[in-house]
Amino acid sequence: MKRSVGVGLGKHLIVEMYDCDVKVLDSIDLLRKALLEAAKSTKSTIIREFFHKFSPQGVTGVIVIAESHITIHTWPEYNYAAIDIFTCGEHTEPWAAVGVLKRALKPGRTVLMEIKRGLLEE
Repeated sequence: MKRSVGVGLGKHLIVEMYDCDVKVLDSIDLLRKALLEAAKSTKSTIIREFFHKFSPQGVTGVIVIAESHITIHTWPEYNYAAIDIFTCGEHTEPWAAVGVLKRALKPGRTVLMEIKRGLLEE
């Protein structure tokens, strides 16, 4: 199926969250719960998850979805989280994940950028 220029195959949200809840940023369990809920909110199919807790602090997490991925990397010492939400398909709603993650991390400030991926010519 051909797509119009500007529509793209997927949406990639780059999300920067500042002044977040330190307890959440350093908790593998709370972040896992938040990312799984975020993935479900996008109407995506969850395939696999992987989380790693760093010493002395910080967490990296990846939710692989059939439609691409949702990732997070946290720096509790800076109250900061870097998040990627990349979904493909017309049925997905990547912006829904942003709301879920904002409720979980309680950022004081959020910076977002949306990139349309796979821009094809007609």
